[in-house]
Amino acid sequence: MEKIVLEPTNETPKVLLDRENSVFEFSGNSLPEDVVTFYTPILNWFDQYAVSPNNRTELKFNLEYYNTSSSKMILKILEIFKTIHRKGFEVEVHWHFMEDDEDMIEAGEDYSENIKIPFRFISHPR
Repeated sequence: MEKIVLEPTNETPKVLLDRENSVFEFSGNSLPEDVVTFYTPILNWFDQYAVSPNNRTELKFNLEYYNTSSSKMILKILEIFKTIHRKGFEVEVHWHFMEDDEDMIEAGEDYSENIKIPFRFISHPR
């Protein structure tokens, strides 16, 4: 599978999807004007990955901020990983947040409760 590397902008996160090195990362801000256009190639890539995933997959979210539209796309990504997990593959989400960012902590907890795949919460000092 072709690696996806998207450099961050003020509105879009850095995205690194590298199957060969087992790196799957979103970092920065996610508030694209057209969330469907931005996330559709990413969702398609993950759909293709889910057909034959690595034995172990760690998905890293290190987002400072994301809007409601992006949260729906994050949920779609996590649902793909729930499917991978149900097939018997090892999956873990690493949810990074600033130690005082209660909204980001709560968002990760909500995703964790709804998706029911292993989550690891990683706090960073400001």
